[in-house]
Amino acid sequence: VQLVESGGGLVQPGESLRVSCAGTGFTFSNYAMTWVRQAPGKEREFVSSINKPGIAAYADSVKGRFAISQDNAKNTVYLQMNGLKPEDTAMYFCKTDCRGSSFWGQGTQVTVS
Repeated sequence: VQLVESGGGLVQPGESLRVSCAGTGFTFSNYAMTWVRQAPGKEREFVSSINKPGIAAYADSVKGRFAISQDNAKNTVYLQMNGLKPEDTAMYFCKTDCRGSSFWGQGTQVTVS
């Protein structure tokens, strides 16, 4: 199982960004996918998830601004981030729980400044 994030970058407050997570080594459509972020000096925090039926969940801090989606044909999950704020600055990781283990990507940096 391998997860690779991409799409991070430096944006100004109020702008948008879409990060992606491509998965290999497992049947993508069978597992929930989660986005987690970690800001400097802080613990990792849940951002959003999407389960097998495609039901999304969001942290209160991003609700109404972020949208998670997935493309099973491309084995990719996306996080569309709108109205970005400086407090959204963090390393963004995708995660899945598969075959009894948790798998993480290497992360993609999002900086809002």
